[in-house]
Amino acid sequence: MIVRSIDQISGTDRTVKAKTWESRRLILARDRVGFSLHDTVLYAGTTTDMWYANHVEAVYCVAGSGQLINKETGETYDIAPGTMYLLNGNERHTLTCHTDLNMVCVFNPPLAGPETHDANGTYPLMTESVSEVAS
Repeated sequence: MIVRSIDQISGTDRTVKAKTWESRRLILARDRVGFSLHDTVLYAGTTTDMWYANHVEAVYCVAGSGQLINKETGETYDIAPGTMYLLNGNERHTLTCHTDLNMVCVFNPPLAGPETHDANGTYPLMTESVSEVAS
């Protein structure tokens, strides 16, 4: 059993910050459960272009408001608490935050931990060494 809190991982390598967001990575590849789980805050007034070419991501909004644009189709979606979206087709997308957005994100394959978006908005596909111990 793994029990972990945001307070426990704050300031560790499980907290990754970028210009438009902060991701607290509660479950990572080294936990060896087949997915990673993140509590992510995207900052009010920001826009983030993303394309998870190497991962499937499910996102659930727990607080805040914003707009999601599917860059493949041009469709737009209002994001608010209780809204979920699944990027099951590796869709290029843009998320604009009207307020801080607090999101719970699940990635498959799981993230290793230090990933941030590259110039295309993509996370690299990283793996953890089998010898690493879950922390």
